[in-house]
Amino acid sequence: MLHPLPDIMLEPLVRAGLLEDLGRAGDLTTDAVIGEGDTIVRAAFVARQEGVIAGLDMARLSFALMDRRITFTPRVRDGGRVGPGDVLATVEGPARGILSGERVGLNFLSHLSGIATATAAVADLVRPYRARITCTRKTMPGLRAIQKYAVRAGGGGNHRFGLDDAILIKDNHLAFAGGVRPAVERARAAAGHLVRIELEVDTLAQLREGLETGGVDVFLLDNMPPDTLREAVKIVGGRAITEASGGITPDTVTAVAEAGVDLISLGWLTHTVRVMDIGLDYQP
Repeated sequence: MLHPLPDIMLEPLVRAGLLEDLGRAGDLTTDAVIGEGDTIVRAAFVARQEGVIAGLDMARLSFALMDRRITFTPRVRDGGRVGPGDVLATVEGPARGILSGERVGLNFLSHLSGIATATAAVADLVRPYRARITCTRKTMPGLRAIQKYAVRAGGGGNHRFGLDDAILIKDNHLAFAGGVRPAVERARAAAGHLVRIELEVDTLAQLREGLETGGVDVFLLDNMPPDTLREAVKIVGGRAITEASGGITPDTVTAVAEAGVDLISLGWLTHTVRVMDIGLDYQP
C-alpha cells in the first residue's frame, strides 16, 4: 500500500518553488491581465498520455500556498494508472492564485509522474520473476524523498535514503581500505545490530572472498552480464540478497531478472527520466 508523505515534508519544497517563480515582483502577467476582484474559475489537470500518477499533494499545495480559498479535488490517487484525456484533479477558486501556482504544481506532478511511469514500465517487465525494481541515491539534491516516493508509486522499492541508514562498500572503499576482507571486517566491527552491510563486487572472485569473510547481508553485482549474474546467484546460494546494477535498461532488464537476482537497481529512474505530459485546462 502506498502511504502519502505528510505535508510538513512537502510544503518546504513547494514553497521554495513558488518563491523562485514569483521572484522579486510577483506574477507580472497575472497581475496585469486579471482584475483585482475575486474572479472564480475552474480548471482540470488532464493527462496527455498513458502513465502512472505521483505528486498530487505537491500540486495541491502549490495552490493552497498561493490562496487558501482554492479547492483542489483529486479524481485519481497516486499510483493510479491513467490514459490520455483522463482528469487527474480539478481546481476551483480565485483566478490569480490558480494562474500563479499552476507551473510549480505541474512541474512537480509531471516530474514525479514521469518517475512513477518509468518505474511501472520496468516493474511490469520483471513481474514474472523474483526480482524487484529499486532506485538508488542518484537523485536531485533536495528532492530525494519525493523522487523515491514516486518510485514507490510506480511499484518499485527504495534503496538506502542516505549514507546513514546502511553500509554500502563500493569499489573506492575497497581500493582505499586494501581489499574486500579488511573493508568487510572493519564494517562488521563498526556496524550496529540493525545496520545491514552491502558489498559491491565486480568479479566472481570478489564475491567468493566476500562470502568467505562473512558478515555481508547483500551483494551488489555490478555491471555483470546475465550469464555471470546467473553464476553469482548460484554461488551465493541464498546466503545473502543479490542485487544487480549498472547500465540496465528496459531492453536488458528481463534478461537480468531471468538470472535470478533479488533486486535490480536503476539510477536512471530518478536522474534522467522523462516527465509525463500533463496539462491544466480551463473549464468554463
